[in-house]
Amino acid sequence: MNSYDYYLKKLQYLEQKNLIRDLKKIDKKENQNIFIENKKLLNLSSNDYLGIGTNNEILREFYNYLLQNNLLFNIDFTSSSSRLLTGNSNIYTELENKIANLYQKQKAIIFNSGYHLNSGLLPALTEKNDVIFSDKLNHASIIDGIKLSDAEHFRYNHLNYNHLETLLQKYREQYNNAIIVSESLFSMDGDIADLKKLVELKNKYNCLLYIDEAHAIGVFGEKGLGLAEELNIISDIDILIATFGKAFASIGAFCVVNDILYRYILNTARSLIFTTALPSVNLYWTNFILDEIINLTSERQYLKRISSEIRSFIENSTQSKSISQSQIIPIIIGDNEKTLKLARLFQENEILLLAIRPPTVPQGTSRLRLSLTANLNNDDIQKIKTVIQKVLKSE
Repeated sequence: MNSYDYYLKKLQYLEQKNLIRDLKKIDKKENQNIFIENKKLLNLSSNDYLGIGTNNEILREFYNYLLQNNLLFNIDFTSSSSRLLTGNSNIYTELENKIANLYQKQKAIIFNSGYHLNSGLLPALTEKNDVIFSDKLNHASIIDGIKLSDAEHFRYNHLNYNHLETLLQKYREQYNNAIIVSESLFSMDGDIADLKKLVELKNKYNCLLYIDEAHAIGVFGEKGLGLAEELNIISDIDILIATFGKAFASIGAFCVVNDILYRYILNTARSLIFTTALPSVNLYWTNFILDEIINLTSERQYLKRISSEIRSFIENSTQSKSISQSQIIPIIIGDNEKTLKLARLFQENEILLLAIRPPTVPQGTSRLRLSLTANLNNDDIQKIKTVIQKVLKSE
């Protein structure tokens, strides 16, 4: 068998298991809607949690900001270099200082994406005699970062802190440095980590605590800084990271740390050192949006309210308790083929609600995942309820 036959056989296996994926041809996005092959669909598969990505008013304000500050024709669309060479524009420093001040941390570092950050930071911070304790449902970028590291690692059962403590008791003393890693808000189940318990365990067992707030930033906290802000425990988290690619409607990611970790990361994180820096146009947009995010309190409250409303409706419709505690609400189906069929039925009813299948989620837990955003109006909410009821009755 030659190489191409081998890959063809693998593709055929994926097709048989209803696990094949293809790229969608997206025409445009407009407010809460998405247009695919000229069909208008209500978009429930976006991470644009505050609706900023399709908010033309905010976009116009940004263009005015560029004009007023003589930046419109003085921004770059490429940096043409890594940050450690000539790609570290002044806006990088301004944005990192602003983030550090908001989080009341000594330093912030911006990476090109959340994947760059997680896959680069964990290998940078660990060596052969170190250990990582990771929640089993942490994001693929965290898993890949662990695989790239030389550290030993143990995965504890999802949100099971008794299991985590058992592992800490058994293994912690065998290693030099230890890092506990968890998302704050989990992207596939919409459930939330007990961050205060994780702080307690990291103190008890002399670990660093690494928290990924990718899906919580913008949505939780008085200023939208995430669940750590809401719980007033930012100072207790050693490495707090978040992305600009979701509620911020931008690109990139950051971590906030103390000065020692900052200097160490700057000199060891390969995904930072060996990649071209972000162009200034993206950084100016992120900097502008950061100021907006802080003031979007009513959008956060509205999103919280409609998320609770839809969760309750789904619970009543399915007669099962939702695992979600957020704007991410899964309807777990289990079977891949059935999940794809239901996703098609939603699309026939003008709602884009995509099927989430392995390896994104564990085997046997394929699901439809609602990702709610603050630009959904009352008519949209009613439509969501009507179509959910109609589609689930067709099972």
